[in-house]
Amino acid sequence: MVEKRKDEELAERLLKFAARVIRLCAGLPKNNAGNHVGQQLLRCGTSPGANYEEARGAESLADFIHKLGIVLKELKESRYWLRVIVEIPLLKLEQVSPLLGECQELIAIIGKSIFTARKSRIRSGSVKDKSSGADVQ
Repeated sequence: MVEKRKDEELAERLLKFAARVIRLCAGLPKNNAGNHVGQQLLRCGTSPGANYEEARGAESLADFIHKLGIVLKELKESRYWLRVIVEIPLLKLEQVSPLLGECQELIAIIGKSIFTARKSRIRSGSVKDKSSGADVQ
């Protein structure tokens, strides 16, 4: 059996996360609160995978870090809306908890990836001064 690369495994997890978000949103109550929260969660919960695919095709390390930052932001927003669902409650904790746990794990993975990429960027000396745009050694 051929072992998947870590980036492929993460892409697959993000795809499955998006599918689970879609299924969870389909089960929300059909009222104003359910519709609003569902639309918010659908938007932010399905975008991390697409943005990760963009990051995998980044043109530079800086572009990669930037795009991973977008993935992280959308995952954190997803976590917020999942917590809202539990807080109201729109669904039972048991229905949301596994997805919330996966979201937490993905946040940790992407956060660590950004940290590692930034360390790599600093080691390579390709850090730019934000005010002037000049390389900083």
